[in-house]
Amino acid sequence: MSRTYPRIAALKTAAQFEAHVAALGTTLPFEAAVEAAPVSPLAAAIDTTAGRAGNRFCILPMEGWDGTLDGRPTDLTRRRWQRFGESGAKLIWGGEAFAVRHDGRANPNQLCLGPTSEADLVQLREDLLTGHRAAGLATDDLVIGLQLTHSGRYSRPDPDKQPKPLAAYAHPVLDRRVSPAGPVPLLTDDDLDDLSARLVQAAVLAQRAGFTFVDVKHCHGYLGHELLSAHARDGRFGGDFAGRTRLLRQTVEGIRRDAPGLAIGVRLSAFDTSPFRKGVDDIGEPEASQAEYAHAFSRWDGTAALPDLTDARAFLTLLEQLGVDLVCLTAGSPYYNPHIQRPATFPPSDGYQPPEDPLMGVARQIAVTAALKHDFPALRIVGSAYSYLQEWLPNVGQAVVREGGADFIGLGRMVLSYPDLPLDVLRGLPLKRKAICRTFSDCTTGPRNGLVSGCFPLDPFYTAHPDHARLKAVKADA
Repeated sequence: MSRTYPRIAALKTAAQFEAHVAALGTTLPFEAAVEAAPVSPLAAAIDTTAGRAGNRFCILPMEGWDGTLDGRPTDLTRRRWQRFGESGAKLIWGGEAFAVRHDGRANPNQLCLGPTSEADLVQLREDLLTGHRAAGLATDDLVIGLQLTHSGRYSRPDPDKQPKPLAAYAHPVLDRRVSPAGPVPLLTDDDLDDLSARLVQAAVLAQRAGFTFVDVKHCHGYLGHELLSAHARDGRFGGDFAGRTRLLRQTVEGIRRDAPGLAIGVRLSAFDTSPFRKGVDDIGEPEASQAEYAHAFSRWDGTAALPDLTDARAFLTLLEQLGVDLVCLTAGSPYYNPHIQRPATFPPSDGYQPPEDPLMGVARQIAVTAALKHDFPALRIVGSAYSYLQEWLPNVGQAVVREGGADFIGLGRMVLSYPDLPLDVLRGLPLKRKAICRTFSDCTTGPRNGLVSGCFPLDPFYTAHPDHARLKAVKADA
């Protein structure tokens, strides 16, 4: 029999929520009363190298499936960016996962570096500013960055939507998943030198377009993250810590040289564990021994309350040395262990049932973020995994910021269904219950099946979109 967990929507009072957390044997920062601006900790401004952010809400980057085949935004992309601006959040972390090479696109409709990129980025940023102004907000304390990425072994860049993986090293589990017919092609050191140059080129364009920082992405199993665990890779970009962080260091040096004054951030999977697969009753189970898994950067063995954060601490120390103060923390990968990365009640069509109450995944990420913030107080740290908290997101987020467990509360899936949640919280308005993300995972199932990005269950725009009917058919077949 499959496992079931109490749904957050059924926990109607603060006492019920806190009792459930206690029954799980874990802890979450929590305040029963949510405060409005200006007294709320979530309303406090904070300085970063990218500018002064007017509050503590952050919009996390999305990987859009609604660009053109040549990597340009469409009206759907522009609508999403305008809604990011309407949210009221004062830190926009990337807005979009922007591929810097065609072969690094995670889907054939992902935005990508090209001849019109500067003009396209100017327009997207202006769309975001327009949304912010329409919400009655000033823009002089709005910090906007762009996430730069190469998808590595998860690349699907072409219209045939077939995997075209490019890896940092041979992986005994993941290679079989993305290339069952044979070995995954490995990127050479020359390839990585070129990638670093493309990252720098994209950063220069982002600065010209008005962005004040770029994120050199190191999370979720994509190439930057995979390089961090490339202990067995030969050459200049593997082996010891210096080799495994060469792409970052080389790219930061290039950005400082060619885009002086542009701030740099890093979104980091702060810990990882073995890839998971469907087991009995579709419940996720590790595909390799968690205790012996050798390919994790900061490994969680599946039993300890917290992972071994030695690797993460070494990496954050390097960021301090490089003068990088913007850090967005997440975990694992949506491709091979989503329950530790993006806790959800309902998995996507190609996922598995959660092997633990999703609140455990939320609590783990919040605790890891707090531990690293404690050790690196000068860094401006964004926390992730808050959407599963649903009605109780403001209560937990407010407590986290007040206690110094993170500087910003990052919102991903939630802003697809409820973009103005930050504004409602800060203005002391009741939450719109019908707009709250319930982690149905349609925003993942749709794109995984070649459909556009959006919240099909709760956003009326996407409920009326032709892809909604297609999504229903996909789920029925599954």
